Amino acid sequence: MRHQLRIPLLSKPADQRRALLRGLTTQLIREGRVTTTKARAKALRNEAERMISLAKDGSLASRRRAIGYIYDKKLVHSLFEKANERYGDRKGGYTLSLIHISEPTRPERIWYAGVG
Repeated sequence: MRHQLRIPLLSKPADQRRALLRGLTTQLIREGRVTTTKARAKALRNEAERMISLAKDGSLASRRRAIGYIYDKKLVHSLFEKANERYGDRKGGYTLSLIHISEPTRPERIWYAGVG
């Protein structure tokens, strides 16, 4: 049974799921918005908020953890420079998920996960 497990499986093995979330988090921080499915957006929200919390902390250990997770090293440095002025007054809830129906004929829903 999967009671109270934090990360959804997303129908992928652990290594592919980890790489998918790392890539989506990197893209979300770089672009500010990512178009993805509902389940992936929910999983992405936790990872992105964790990286922003590390950036708000600003310590060397937090920076090294973020560099180990986010693919682009320069992106990590820019995130750490701008995090306090952008998210300094918030205690959480850095990401926002919006539902957008892609086409009226298709029953699929696409979520936009955007930072800020």
